[in-house]
Amino acid sequence: MDKYEKLAYAEGYRCVAGLDEAGRGPLAGPVVAAAVVFEPGYQNATINDSKKLTARKRDELYRVIWEEAEGVAVGVAEADVIDRINILRASLQAMRDAVMELSISPDYLLIDGLHKIPMPTPQRAIVKGDALSVSIAAASIIAKVSRDRIMEMYHRQFPHYNFLGNKGYPTAEHRRIIAEIGMCKIHRRSFHIKSTACDQTSLDWSK
Repeated sequence: MDKYEKLAYAEGYRCVAGLDEAGRGPLAGPVVAAAVVFEPGYQNATINDSKKLTARKRDELYRVIWEEAEGVAVGVAEADVIDRINILRASLQAMRDAVMELSISPDYLLIDGLHKIPMPTPQRAIVKGDALSVSIAAASIIAKVSRDRIMEMYHRQFPHYNFLGNKGYPTAEHRRIIAEIGMCKIHRRSFHIKSTACDQTSLDWSK
């Protein structure tokens, strides 16, 4: 899981950060990104893509990563930002903000996905990087747990939408509630619901 970190260090870089985000698909709430820096050679066989872990395991590793990493930071782009600049740009902006919040300055970035982020730091985008890089996988865990906790706070403000259960994702229940009572201030108005059908094709992801 540290192949790409090793390659970067072999090229002479001294501080490598892994980046990932959580929350591109939901109808409500922010997209949250994280940046994680481990010391060279760091390995932890239990750190993996957050989607492959139980909520309990993610919570356990969240604490481990904060304790053992040399640097951890989070960036957040709220729904109004997503609506204004689109979800891809908002995701990249949240990643950039996470890098800027690190207590140490990385000289190389490993990013999950196809796209690099808008900053001059040398970087590499890796498809399915959260399953190939320990620092990206760690970032995926930090981002996912951080976003879930934000949505749990929003649930207390807007209990009718059951954000505690759906975390803002387009479940059939969530779409039904929107159809019945409308959106609240944290819904992404650029993610149009075309019908109340329960299949994902009822959503317009073009913006």
